[in-house]
Amino acid sequence: MDPRVTDVPEKSRYEILAGDDGTETAGFVEYHLSEGEIAFLHTETAPRYGGRGLGGLLARGALDDARARGLRVLPYCPFVRGWIGKHPEYADLVPEGRRARFGL
Repeated sequence: MDPRVTDVPEKSRYEILAGDDGTETAGFVEYHLSEGEIAFLHTETAPRYGGRGLGGLLARGALDDARARGLRVLPYCPFVRGWIGKHPEYADLVPEGRRARFGL
């Protein structure tokens, strides 16, 4: 089964589900949502899933959802910030006046 990203608002995080049956949490990115902004705080991938590109799929899924919801993104998490740096088509999600603070 292909990995899928899902928002889990009761835990304030997006999770990427993988495994044979697609129900195992392979990683997550924690966030704080407030007043039209989503601050990404911390990303983790389970060691057994490391090196499979799941972190990138997780970042893309979370950012795509933020875009669809019209949220401004604050990438405090170094992983998400670095991923946006490598995918500049997502930089517009970060408010223009705050991009320099994040090195974008």
